[in-house]
Amino acid sequence: MNFTHESLSQKIRFGSGTARDALSEVTAGAARIMLICSPREAERAAEITVDLPVALHHHDVAMHVPVEVADRGRSAAAEARADLLLCFGGGSAIGLAKAVALTTSIPIVAVPTTYSGSEATSMWGMTDNGVKTTGVDPRVAPRAIVYDAELTLGLPAEIGTASGLNALAHSVDAMWGPRADPIDRVLAAESARAVREGLPAIAADASDLTGREQVLYAAYLAATAFSSAGSGLHHKICHVLGGAFDLPHAQTHAAVLPHVLAFNAPAAPEAQARLAGAFGAPTAVEGLAALYDEVRAPRSLRDLGMAEADIAPAVEAVLPLVPAGNPRPVTAADLHRILSAAWSGATPEHI
Repeated sequence: MNFTHESLSQKIRFGSGTARDALSEVTAGAARIMLICSPREAERAAEITVDLPVALHHHDVAMHVPVEVADRGRSAAAEARADLLLCFGGGSAIGLAKAVALTTSIPIVAVPTTYSGSEATSMWGMTDNGVKTTGVDPRVAPRAIVYDAELTLGLPAEIGTASGLNALAHSVDAMWGPRADPIDRVLAAESARAVREGLPAIAADASDLTGREQVLYAAYLAATAFSSAGSGLHHKICHVLGGAFDLPHAQTHAAVLPHVLAFNAPAAPEAQARLAGAFGAPTAVEGLAALYDEVRAPRSLRDLGMAEADIAPAVEAVLPLVPAGNPRPVTAADLHRILSAAWSGATPEHI
């Protein structure tokens, strides 16, 4: 083996029902905290942070972090003289905190309430005029993460399912991302196993904290592996779809994932074997299909609001972004088949 692996320096506090105490510890020393969360999370976030020196409650967040939302967040942080960004919620809140930190270097503490995994990476993304730009910068990696499975209990079932499959998409892409190494693959396989164990438990019983802990654990491992491995074909496709057509983030990942896996797995036998083992199935594709059936996963981009006419421009936008190290070459015709199948919700065997 010959590889280079880099890990982020982050403090992780994991425990159901421990968020308030954990936050007191990981925010120690901050004097003017900017609390970033969506209006939906505002009341709960205020309750958990009531003992902290919050100088500003900021609720102007949006999916895919439009640049104008990022600009308003940066101005608000400056006016509040914030010395810590505390983001509470899903990928939109965490993404905004990252956009602010990117230009201000204000440190971040993250409290995820979904399974997006953004909190565990140094990757940022913003959207301008329908184009989503992403990058990597150490300034945007939260210095501490507080995981409390009780905070995911408010997730609607369908959003929780899609969010868990978004975490799984990180695992899959980490198997063959441009910088993927053996450590990434071990983390990704364990993450896939935990999703396979936890997500059906949540689907069967929404109050199952053990299942929620498994998926939160999986989300962290997957994002850690993904941050190291870099964006693979799946994420390049989904970033284009989200930015260009304003599709919901997690559901888009769920709809596209089976088709990218079916395309790449035959050319990546080691990754395929690891994922099949994690799913407890003969093949990775069969294992993922069984999981999708069990949790009633989103399957169709059409159902998310994408028009069939959008497939061709999406192919044109994705093609130059395909990672050079993808397990097999990717042509425009390949992308058209993948996106057509994801649009209609066809089974992966039809690609």
